[in-house]
Amino acid sequence: MKLKIALLAGLAAIAFSGNVAARHAPLTNPPPIAIPVKLSDKATVKEIKRALLQRGWEIDSESPGVINSTLHLRDHVAKIKVGYGDGQVKLAYVDSTNLDYKKNSNGTEEIHPNYLGWMQFLASDIKANFSVAAMSGD
Repeated sequence: MKLKIALLAGLAAIAFSGNVAARHAPLTNPPPIAIPVKLSDKATVKEIKRALLQRGWEIDSESPGVINSTLHLRDHVAKIKVGYGDGQVKLAYVDSTNLDYKKNSNGTEEIHPNYLGWMQFLASDIKANFSVAAMSGD
């Protein structure tokens, strides 16, 4: 009986430690997104905004070359900076709430893996929007 309890306790510890580890992933920004040569600056901004809005991001502010945006999803908040120019778009983490962000003593940063998925979806949407806009000659 004691062996069974010890075994179950050990398995539970392993199972729960995996869940805790899965709640953090290294914080990385998606690779830069190439802006098609055919796309005007106006069309570039339009397609970035379209991707943001379709994914539920709010546009907080914008200035030439930068769009600041926030996503409110349930009790999670993510803030990003979308930089564009020199033929590329860069998505960068700014801040978050309830996404388990932490900066480790060695300088590495971690965040909930869902954030990384949201960024990949956004990057894919921007690429797709650029492709369609470039084909239509915008």
